[in-house]
Amino acid sequence: MAHELHNVSHITGDTTIPTAMKLWEMYLEDQDKSQYTIKAFMGDLRLLARFLPPDASINSVTQSDLTHFIEWLENGRGQDIPCSPKSLSRRITTLKSFFRWLFDHKRIDTDPAEKVLQRTVISPLPDVLLEEELEKVYATAQANWIGDKRDPRPLALLCLLLETGIKKSECLHIKRSHIETQNGNHLFVRYADGRDRNKERKIPLSDAFVEVYQAYLEQYKPEDIVFPWSPRRLEYILEDISTEAGIEKHLSFSMCRWNSALSDWKSGVDKDTIRQKLGISKIQWREISMKLENLASE
Repeated sequence: MAHELHNVSHITGDTTIPTAMKLWEMYLEDQDKSQYTIKAFMGDLRLLARFLPPDASINSVTQSDLTHFIEWLENGRGQDIPCSPKSLSRRITTLKSFFRWLFDHKRIDTDPAEKVLQRTVISPLPDVLLEEELEKVYATAQANWIGDKRDPRPLALLCLLLETGIKKSECLHIKRSHIETQNGNHLFVRYADGRDRNKERKIPLSDAFVEVYQAYLEQYKPEDIVFPWSPRRLEYILEDISTEAGIEKHLSFSMCRWNSALSDWKSGVDKDTIRQKLGISKIQWREISMKLENLASE
């Protein structure tokens, strides 16, 4: 907090956008915002600084200025490259966050972005497996294990993804030490980068998964990383399951993640519990929850 106040104290109404945004960047870093978010916000504000007069102060910016800036973005910035709806929505979020921060700390007299309308963009609903399709892929993966192939790997991968809803990048970094089977069955999702520690979580695992997982360990004997193959190889394993199951949809990491969340949603699991299981922020959850509600109603 002291660092934050120290940063803001350097700002007056006459401070220019470039100077104020550098101090806001320090504030965002103090708040442990991801580097991707900070980079995007700074890029948005650099566009605003380009649009406004070079000597424009933060207290001189009006709602009309921001409205014209948004129109400039929509019309391609003179480059015939109009801003995508998703990027425009984020840039409006940047404006609102930046000027609200200045106003809340009494660095500007009024908030010019307060009445700027937010553009909410909802991408299309994702593909998910229907109940009968889920039964087919489970049966196919099970047959790979107990049938002539005697291969537990497809079922181990499928069960893990559908039970936990983890992302592909998280799956690729799971170590044997991250899966607990002695004192309760759990997956610990870990991150090496301290900036992503807020995404770490503990997810319960079923006895059914543990059974096929033990068989998988005995057969493949991974030394550290549980699935020590390339992302593409693991994607092929999932695609092969759906092909062998005779369904038209291509099974993927993303589809398994959505099916996992949808299953919890339909089962009446607490909404915030689902959000935490997926390892996403409350802001991300707004769109995800709307999609899950729509998927559940179909």
